[in-house]
Amino acid sequence: MTDTPNRVAALGECMIEMFRRPDGSLTMGFGGDTLNTAVYLARLGTPVDYVTALGDDSISDDMVAAWAAEGVGTGHVLRVPNRLPGLYLIETDASGERRFLYWRDNAPARELFALPQTPELSKALEGYGIVYLSGISIAILGEQGRERLFEVLERVRARGGKVAFDTNWRPRLWPDLDTARAAFDRMLALTDIALPGVTDLRDLYGDADADAVLARVRKAGVAEIVLKLEQPGCVVIENGEAVEVPAQKVATVVDTTAAGDSFSAGYLAARLRGEGPADAARAAHKLAAAVIQHRGAIIPRDAMPA
Repeated sequence: MTDTPNRVAALGECMIEMFRRPDGSLTMGFGGDTLNTAVYLARLGTPVDYVTALGDDSISDDMVAAWAAEGVGTGHVLRVPNRLPGLYLIETDASGERRFLYWRDNAPARELFALPQTPELSKALEGYGIVYLSGISIAILGEQGRERLFEVLERVRARGGKVAFDTNWRPRLWPDLDTARAAFDRMLALTDIALPGVTDLRDLYGDADADAVLARVRKAGVAEIVLKLEQPGCVVIENGEAVEVPAQKVATVVDTTAAGDSFSAGYLAARLRGEGPADAARAAHKLAAAVIQHRGAIIPRDAMPA
């Protein structure tokens, strides 16, 4: 049995986030796909810990303090001496679509499953009700790190925990398609709750359309699927049937950063409250609709939907 059945471990990388304003000035924050999800989970009242590795620098200190202030548990944030976190720059166009520039090759999070503290961390992860991660989480680890992670996920499931996976495909993080496909195949086979994007798996595997993507994920044996469509909306599998849940309409899209990350948080939080998949997807759309009307990955607290 899991030690904390309603607690989520969100695993991945947080980086320094620089946002470039139209006048060329920069503002600094923190961001990363699974970290964004962890923050929104905490704001929704879901117990969540963030699992990553940082340096021993002052900015890493600020990151940990900021997460703790949001209610995110930081007991499994590993610190690596004489290292610095990665950095990325966001630029957005007139329609709110974003472009990312990264400096992350030497980030400590890449060695999360190759550090002296890794065995203790791996044991702790086995006790969570849900371990949440993304395609970026598995991409940055490299082959040996991924293999150690997959072994941990097998033990999580053996103890009754669940694995939730957001595909979040980023081709630049992978050496080639064959390596990426093999890793995603293995990851999907270890997944209980999948949050794939049609564009992610279409680009990765060459699937023709949403039906083909859904069939692939179902064939992998995933019990619960929330397929994010190209048009605003998603398809959930409820009582064995595919149900389309449209997204909330938004008058003005300001910044789509963290739209998917917040969607995942809204969905998982609702499911842990006992809501069914379709209702959970509606709650997820509601949160994502609020997020895309603000700049940056984490919106102000007072902008959170009721």
